[in-house]
Amino acid sequence: MNSRLKIWLLWLLVLPAFAQAQILNPVKWDYTAQKINDSTYLLNMRASIDNGWHVYSQHAGDGPIPTSFTFDNNSQVKLAGDVEEKGKEVKTFDKVFNSQLRYYENEVNFVQKVIVKGNATLKGTLEYMVCNDVNCLPPKDVPFSFQLSGPANAASIPTAATVDTGNALTQSKLAVAAVTNSPVVKSIAEDNASNKSLGWIFWACFAGGFLALITPCVFSMIPITVSFFTKQSKTRAAGIKNAIMYSLSIMIIYTFLGFLITVIFGASALNQLASNIWANLIFFVIFVLFGISFLGAFEITLPGSWSTKADTKAGLGNFFGIFFMALTLSIVSFSCTGPIIGNLLVLAAGGGKSGPLVGMFGFSLALAIPFALFAIFPSWLNKIGKAGGWLNSVKVVLGLLELALALKFLSNVDMAYHWNILSREVFLAIWIVIFAIIGFYLLGKLKFHHDSEVKHVSVTRLFFAIASFAFMVYLIPGLFGAELKGVVAGFLPNYSSFSQPAAFAGGGGADPAPANVYDGITPVKYADLFTKSTPPGYTAFYDYEEAIAAARKLKKPLMIDFTGWSCVNCRKMESEVWTNPAVKNEINKDFVLLQLYVDEKHKLPDSLQYYSKILDTKITTLGLKNTDFEATHFNRNSQPYYVFLDQNGNMLTDKGYSAQDGYDPQKFLSFLEKADAEYHKKNS
Repeated sequence: MNSRLKIWLLWLLVLPAFAQAQILNPVKWDYTAQKINDSTYLLNMRASIDNGWHVYSQHAGDGPIPTSFTFDNNSQVKLAGDVEEKGKEVKTFDKVFNSQLRYYENEVNFVQKVIVKGNATLKGTLEYMVCNDVNCLPPKDVPFSFQLSGPANAASIPTAATVDTGNALTQSKLAVAAVTNSPVVKSIAEDNASNKSLGWIFWACFAGGFLALITPCVFSMIPITVSFFTKQSKTRAAGIKNAIMYSLSIMIIYTFLGFLITVIFGASALNQLASNIWANLIFFVIFVLFGISFLGAFEITLPGSWSTKADTKAGLGNFFGIFFMALTLSIVSFSCTGPIIGNLLVLAAGGGKSGPLVGMFGFSLALAIPFALFAIFPSWLNKIGKAGGWLNSVKVVLGLLELALALKFLSNVDMAYHWNILSREVFLAIWIVIFAIIGFYLLGKLKFHHDSEVKHVSVTRLFFAIASFAFMVYLIPGLFGAELKGVVAGFLPNYSSFSQPAAFAGGGGADPAPANVYDGITPVKYADLFTKSTPPGYTAFYDYEEAIAAARKLKKPLMIDFTGWSCVNCRKMESEVWTNPAVKNEINKDFVLLQLYVDEKHKLPDSLQYYSKILDTKITTLGLKNTDFEATHFNRNSQPYYVFLDQNGNMLTDKGYSAQDGYDPQKFLSFLEKADAEYHKKNS
């Protein structure tokens, strides 16, 4: 009786037992291609096998169906040798088959070397059989297809896809291996609120609305508007109703503004703003102009004809008249609300397509609430005071803060293009001076031409002055290498612009990385661009192929850090989590660190440029290459994002770690330990 007939008879015997059971699929296959040179590829067909099951070798022995591969004829592709097996082979005598059998548990990689003459599609079928200690599943045929590109069209990074799994990466230098039945990757323009949660955006913009409320342009309109409604309405109830309609109109106007911005730019474009050179330079100039305007040098207003036309419509009916009154307020108060809205829209862009909508709703809600409350309780108007010098002080302080925030946009471009204009020390020095000026201004020691005389310092002004001076003092150690935590760290330039040695004990990880962290293996590719940017106490690679080769040689898992020059959350993660001694020790001891900057503007050679379908653009820079790598293989376009891979490029965890998972060092350490344990489990 031949082997195949034996197998089918055994399967018929166990079939009734499975009739009422769930469908089993203990083996998952994925396919990648490794390009050795212009014409040679290694095709990798890897089986991930569930615990307790095993897949038979191509030389299984007498009895079970061996794993086999059939490649379709293709004049452009020549098979070089036989399919090789790479894995921990088990040899045992099986009483059922009465034969010495050979099989693999956990995983096995089958490798076929091919010579490619040009662009070609190589199709084929693999047949395999899987068993455990109790029973066997029937032999299964699985079709596969490799899309191999020649030198002219070779991409600079892999675009390997997978079958039955979404976590395999190619191991090649310039390989393109696409499996025809791979899962569809979601659009990276999805509304995943990647950088900021929508709740955070709402409350930040809500606070921004209250800031706008206490500016002279808006605050002075509250008593005038509320008095108009209460006096012009025949009854108190009618006055309250009109004020509420007025408040709702404000919310509609600003929320529609958020909707309009999303429609015009789209979520994908909004997510690109953080690293776009022109967007950052324009924001820098706008914020500087708004800041100078707030200081009283000049006033930025919308065309007067806009407010005139809106005001003439205020007499139309009940609702429409009130709506145009609210529109008039929005236009005439633009000189005060515009700079705040500009800041908030940039912030809201990090929330995907819903970010501006949610942000402007929060802003308008804060702006509208007082009009409704004062209409319901008009006696409160007597307690809020008149628009005077304190309102102008608010405007001046906001102007100085605008100038401080403007530096962040200039810094984004400076780091991405390596201009080295705005170093970390220069950035900190300017901030220290600005917050010192705010403190002295609040104490009445500095005065602008349109300021009222400060005869005495109120308790409120004193406390704000103390806060400003305290923040200034907090920044000073950063000039000498001390680690600055939290939100501050996110705004500061990367470590690449820092040149002074640490002068403070407990400087938060300013110690150098261990010289032997990689046993003498030194990162080479792109090291001139990024070495100084790596957080103190760490050594990183900056090229995937170089890093995965080091991981194989050192027998360590690979940790990929998708980061960016302009990534606020990346700096916050580095300052709050990476400075933890236990985290630092775990990464340095047990992982090979790879940092991939998604907004790096270093231009790729023409031979390495290619077109990305998922980004729908030509990949011309190293940052775009890293962005495409993250989107293609991990279905993400947000940073920071950390993934952990084995030496074959397979994820060790079911998902990566992001800022949304929290800035808790212990939580991140647990994630690291889980990935390391999984790596050793697979390689034990």
